Amino acid sequence: MNNTSKFIALSLSVLLASCGGGNKWHLNGTITGLSDDDMVVLEGNNQGYWYPMDTIKVSSSGSYSYSHEAQGYPDIYRLRVGDKSVYFPIDSIETVTLSAEAPDIDTRYTLSGSPQAANLVRVDSLIVAAAKDGAASVTANADLKRQLGQMIIADPAGIVTYYIINKSVAGKPLFNPAVKDDLKMIGAVANAFNERRPEDPRTGYLRRLFLSNRTKSPSQPENTSLPVANEVRAFDIRLFDNTGKEHSLLDVTSKGNVVILNFTAYTADGSPAFNMALNKIYEKYHSQGLEIFQVSLDNDEYAWKQTAKNLPWITVFNGPNDGDKAIRDYNVGSLPAIFIFDRNGDVVDRVTDMASLESAVSRRM
Repeated sequence: MNNTSKFIALSLSVLLASCGGGNKWHLNGTITGLSDDDMVVLEGNNQGYWYPMDTIKVSSSGSYSYSHEAQGYPDIYRLRVGDKSVYFPIDSIETVTLSAEAPDIDTRYTLSGSPQAANLVRVDSLIVAAAKDGAASVTANADLKRQLGQMIIADPAGIVTYYIINKSVAGKPLFNPAVKDDLKMIGAVANAFNERRPEDPRTGYLRRLFLSNRTKSPSQPENTSLPVANEVRAFDIRLFDNTGKEHSLLDVTSKGNVVILNFTAYTADGSPAFNMALNKIYEKYHSQGLEIFQVSLDNDEYAWKQTAKNLPWITVFNGPNDGDKAIRDYNVGSLPAIFIFDRNGDVVDRVTDMASLESAVSRRM
């Protein structure tokens, strides 16, 4: 199965998982290498502080299965054995599979079952790779910060973004509120949570974290506004349309228009209805400066061309041979994925509900 198919299958598995099991999330897997004295503890987080929630019963073969009432908003949990922990995200009522080998469960584990789980694995793998020269160098690794910044800007109100902002290595935070550029990123995340998750208990925490670390001169008036999530510029996508012409996303976003970036699959069942809804927005706002840059992740290039030739906007093909760089850059975990660029060429929104796309576009026109 290629990377595109994996992403589409992943989104479908999440949908199917959410159709049953009641209002609970589920965790299962295996933990091998435990001694008779080892205890597997499930812990939750309260504004940076970890607390025990339950103990996990593991069979003699190492398998376990656990479920917990969903709490109405995404969160990060962890399993701890001794002084080692492995983290996992819960977005809603999905089933996540976490398997590990004791005693080093923090480095010898696998995690799957949701797009956010895949994203968290990527974060931890980037950190491990950056730590090859020593844990102390991780927080000063500019390439690591750039890659994590990409993930943040792609989903500033996501639970894995919250994980990144609060992650520490060797006792040092990856994003230090005492550092100006890091604080801007924290503020951008706080702003995204404030706009999209006003009832989330983490929203107030992020806002306080930003405001309490902001410096101002005695004569400077108090300003409680938060920066928007445009501290990291967009990432280019260069692919070809159905006529063989190459298009650059950055070229499109540099012309002073509002741009919708959409990752989709034309062979998906819901694609015709989705494109019809997208076309209504395009017809309404195109004359005011709206452009659409649509990336097809189909496996069948011929089927893509049959649809693409009838669409009025830019549509390019990211086939199996084109790799998954664009998918990784924009942290695409399910389809369709929608981003909005403002007239300055900055990513200013990630739209997760098609019903809210028009209002999100109209705010930028």
